[in-house]
Amino acid sequence: MNRNILLKLDKWKNSSERKPLILTGARQTGKTWAIKEFGKAKFKNTAYIMFEKNENMRRLFDGSLAPNDLLPFLQAESGKTITADTLLIFDEVQAVPNAITSLKFFQEQMPELHLIASGSALGIAMHGNSSFPVGKVDRLQLYPMTFSEFLQAMGETHLAELLQTANPEQLNIFHEKFDRYLKQYFFVGGMPEVVSEYAVNKDFNMVRKLQKKILKDYDADFAKYATPLLATKIRMLWNSIPQQIARENKKFVYGAVKTGARARDFETTIQWLLDSSMVHKINRVAKPKSPLKFYEDFDAFKLFISDLGLFGAITNTLPKQIVENDNIYTEFNGAMGEQYVCQELIACELPTLFYWSREDSKREIDFITENEQGVIPIEVKSGTNLTATSFAKFMKDNNSPLGIKISALPYKQNEKVINMPLYATFKIKK
Repeated sequence: MNRNILLKLDKWKNSSERKPLILTGARQTGKTWAIKEFGKAKFKNTAYIMFEKNENMRRLFDGSLAPNDLLPFLQAESGKTITADTLLIFDEVQAVPNAITSLKFFQEQMPELHLIASGSALGIAMHGNSSFPVGKVDRLQLYPMTFSEFLQAMGETHLAELLQTANPEQLNIFHEKFDRYLKQYFFVGGMPEVVSEYAVNKDFNMVRKLQKKILKDYDADFAKYATPLLATKIRMLWNSIPQQIARENKKFVYGAVKTGARARDFETTIQWLLDSSMVHKINRVAKPKSPLKFYEDFDAFKLFISDLGLFGAITNTLPKQIVENDNIYTEFNGAMGEQYVCQELIACELPTLFYWSREDSKREIDFITENEQGVIPIEVKSGTNLTATSFAKFMKDNNSPLGIKISALPYKQNEKVINMPLYATFKIKK
């Protein structure tokens, strides 16, 4: 299995301004596997230390946080001599908050050391800002596997390479093949354990069983990190997200979670899910003008789940409704297509991503971004019907330099509008 995060880790290793790295992400996205593989491939030795339920490390970090004082004990715990050629890994570092604080001292007193601290995004967020090593660490986020990574896991290395390197028009040659794998990805999603199982056995029943297990583990985290009342609210909101995305107007509505609910009832809940990296929040912009950040509306937003496979598992969508369905892109008001596009754009780290709608919600653009030339609308079209009245009017009213429609159709460019196939969504960044 190959993950794009390995290239980012290599870039971090070779940076002249390298600092200790914090790698975060939702549970079971493959953080531990990635850093161990990176250590195996790029270092002479790897010193791995698991902090969860490790009373020795808790006691150690209750004392001096000076690297020279810690190093002999870290060597004893890992069983490895730690030098500049060693990758030192602090796994589940959120279990010992003082270990997060210690990263500041490693950066200041032992900058030559290669140190990666990996852990729950939620746990690290809860660590607080008072002793967090602000400015003393590098940070990376690991997301579920993208469609390109899924292709590689399926053994389609050359197809994945084409997807990355060929221009979108050339990809039309293999349009049907890409589309066939994309429908499988819509069901399987990008959680590494699930993808690995599917790559070997092609068993959709086992895929769904593993997805349900991950959902149970997430539910256990609700109880572990939250009060009973907050945990109940988290479950309610989490389970409502797919239905919210499937609505005609996809703006998040608190009343759809609980009748009569308002923002104040669920603001903490949403922040909890954001801190855990389980959801993506796309805010509205009141005016489609650059810089978009100036016009951000924090009261209107869409929520998306981090993984398309879990999206389907929550709603118990059947394999035949996705993989064998030629109309999957039009089903559920195009919800799965928009969910997919969101997570692909997030994973490729598009610098700015919002959506736009009129105050009366009668016109809406699914996503909106910008470059040096201006504001660019991104519309996700269901199926092969590219008619988009709101899109055309938006382009005209705002003199947009470029517009992008994402659909099930092959790539085509017509004047200032690019029709981008779903499987090539990430190329929008380029």
